[in-house]
Amino acid sequence: MALLAAVSVLSGCVTNEEPGTPEGWKPVTPQASPEVEALVPQEIRDRGELVIASNPPFPPFEFKDSQGNIIGVEMDLARGVAAVMGLDLRIIQQDFSKILPAVDAGTIDMGATGFTDTPQRREGYDFVNTLYAGIQWAQRVDGDPIDPARPCGLTVAVQRTTVSETDDVRPKSEECVAHGEKPIEVLAYDTSDSAATALVVGRADALSADSPVTAWAIEKAGGSIEKTGPMVSAAPYGFATPKGSDLSLAVAAAMQRLIDTGDYQRILGQWNITDGLLTQATINEEPVHHA
Repeated sequence: MALLAAVSVLSGCVTNEEPGTPEGWKPVTPQASPEVEALVPQEIRDRGELVIASNPPFPPFEFKDSQGNIIGVEMDLARGVAAVMGLDLRIIQQDFSKILPAVDAGTIDMGATGFTDTPQRREGYDFVNTLYAGIQWAQRVDGDPIDPARPCGLTVAVQRTTVSETDDVRPKSEECVAHGEKPIEVLAYDTSDSAATALVVGRADALSADSPVTAWAIEKAGGSIEKTGPMVSAAPYGFATPKGSDLSLAVAAAMQRLIDTGDYQRILGQWNITDGLLTQATINEEPVHHA
């Protein structure tokens, strides 16, 4: 990853392997809950594993480590959900466009690939929500203070075609011009890592990205960049499950268990995600009540 390479150069650290997980990461191993296990559909209980599909790379949600394993905060969260359900986790790599159809076909149990829980998607699927993510800016620690609400004349790095480019930075630049001020110089990159690297090495004044992506960049940059301004335009992310299914209820119950025990907060915290956390389990943003 470009960001990892840049950070290695800046920190003077040279390693032959990049494990991928943040410094200090440890596996979180929740205990199985008999109450939650009882909600799991029988065919999945008999199989003994929860089968999910993902489409890396989308760090920190999912990406591959140096050994080719799919890791990330979403994989850790899915593994925690499976453990509470008394199941092992099996991860399948799949094209993004094929994951929801695979949920329909029953060839996988759940889609876990940074899905935004949108009204359109809710028509065909349940989304057991995992967190709220919005747009979060970052700047260099040693730079002049930057206010995302006053960005005229700045150079801002973004991942191309993301909402940070289309809904945040470019509209702000147009507003600058309309008010007779200098436009934003938008540096658009193919990957979020490349955009973050532009900030780390000083090509950009600021980075605009999804809040977990910004948190991941800060984690990997070793203290050279920091958040600036509030998270805005928050939207829910979620695991995709069959609409109206018993599995949706079981996954939500497992999520509630993770929240209650603090394992949910620990899993996200290890990936430097501290904003947008849930306080109770929801399906399509609706609280789930169990008898």
